Amino acid sequence: MKRAFQNLLPALTGAGLLHTALFTDLYLRYVKAGLRPPLIASGAILLLLALTSAATPAGRRPAGHPDDHDHEHPDGHGHDHTGTPRVAWLLLLPALSLLWYAPPALGAYTAARANDKPVTVQRGFAPLPATSPLPLTLTEFTKRVRQDRGLAIKGRTVRLTGFVTPAGRDGGWYLTRIVFSCCAADSQTVRVRMYGTPAPPADTWLAVTGAWHPSGTLGTATAQAALDVRDARPIAPPVNAYTDDLPLTPSS
Repeated sequence: MKRAFQNLLPALTGAGLLHTALFTDLYLRYVKAGLRPPLIASGAILLLLALTSAATPAGRRPAGHPDDHDHEHPDGHGHDHTGTPRVAWLLLLPALSLLWYAPPALGAYTAARANDKPVTVQRGFAPLPATSPLPLTLTEFTKRVRQDRGLAIKGRTVRLTGFVTPAGRDGGWYLTRIVFSCCAADSQTVRVRMYGTPAPPADTWLAVTGAWHPSGTLGTATAQAALDVRDARPIAPPVNAYTDDLPLTPSS
């Protein structure tokens, strides 16, 4: 592999990382927000190494060094090994994509095939505020439905936000969030089943208002995390779409 290519690849990768993490929010499609500083540091180090290597004169080896690129074989035929293997140029594609191509956000297609995020056991629950509708995350709603023996969610009007994931052949749908533990490779989903309204288009972000759909015994593991929809309004996707944060204010 020629030296120029060896310098170009880390330079482009470093520049791409710096562009993505410093000047855009696109890095959130790859990793959690807390990993931004390591991304910036990695990009700076790669760019610095590439520039340092480019500015350093190539070292000279003694004549007859076994690693010389041009040498004679016993059969008398010389071979030149200075050419870059063609397949190596494919390494430029992911580096260039960091600069000029933003991958699509994960959505309904991924959610329908990803594992559901385990909901941790919570021993005690604080009283719910009297706000109505009550804003909850999908995770908090699921915990209240399945674990809160005080039944504080019973009869309450709540507001949840997420994107639409079709439930299957029955025409039902889920309100969904994709959550990164570290990065896109370990993404998991949190879903709440919706009842009472036809499925909107997949990947539509909504603020949904409604009450728990009675299915199973509330406050136990038999209860379904489900909502009887009273109102569903489109909202703009959040900047960081890969967390299960409190609902956004629905757009008018």
